[in-house]
Amino acid sequence: MKIAFIGLGIMGKPMVRNLVKHGNEVWVYDRKEENIALVTKDGAKAGTSNADIISRAEVIITMVPNGPQVEDVVFSKGGVLDTAKPGTVLIDMSSIAPTVSQKVCAALAEKGIKMLDAPVSGGEPKAVDGTLAIMVGGDKALFDQYQSLLLQMGSSAVYCGPIGAGNTTKLANQIIVAVNIAAVAEAFTMVKKAGVDPHLVFDAIKGGLAGSTVMNAKAPMMMDDNFKPGFRIDLHIKDLNNAINTGHEVGSPLPLTVQVQEMFEVLHVDGCGSHDHSGLAEYYAKLSGTKIAD
Repeated sequence: MKIAFIGLGIMGKPMVRNLVKHGNEVWVYDRKEENIALVTKDGAKAGTSNADIISRAEVIITMVPNGPQVEDVVFSKGGVLDTAKPGTVLIDMSSIAPTVSQKVCAALAEKGIKMLDAPVSGGEPKAVDGTLAIMVGGDKALFDQYQSLLLQMGSSAVYCGPIGAGNTTKLANQIIVAVNIAAVAEAFTMVKKAGVDPHLVFDAIKGGLAGSTVMNAKAPMMMDDNFKPGFRIDLHIKDLNNAINTGHEVGSPLPLTVQVQEMFEVLHVDGCGSHDHSGLAEYYAKLSGTKIAD
């Protein structure tokens, strides 16, 4: 399949590599030449502009930071609306507000271009090994047609409803992940302050009801004082902003989400926005004067 892939960040590069491994002809373009070089050495093909790669593609995949960047790819000169042929499919795998997905889909439909919103969860490690969880909104028949392509990048691709439902599902995911990380950081800071070994506590509780994928992934990072980003705080701030705005639009209060968002904002102001979101442990260290790590 001929694919134009736009967005060669932490997630995009390994996703491109997995598509190439499955025999697709993947065309890429990025303002940073080093990003292009990192994936063309693994078999992707370099284009000269977004318009160039879009014009070659049966499927366009976007993996960009937020709604404004998706709109720029679609609506700008040389973008999808200008360049893509009728019958082309846009699969937006960015995490954005559901209303933006709906707006973009409606505009594309007028030119005979179909769309799925298909945000992902799992961070860089699961992007690398091709085991992302993919949440998909759009026409069910279109999802059925492209599910196998999505599964070249993920271990699951689940249909969630009409366009925008994928991003609504992703917002729910991001709320649960953020609050869970905050709870882990809060609990393990208390453990350390009480003079108990966090490693022993982790071993004791991970098999019980408190155990979770989030705790298994993030508690070891906190105990090692390792906040190398798999998913950056600044990106989680973006997602929670979208969640809060969506909650306001539909009349759903999100008091826990707002609290964790403010914790992330403190870290951003302190210069930690590029740290992994497990860096919420740094927020508790600031409050308590104690690191979870030795």
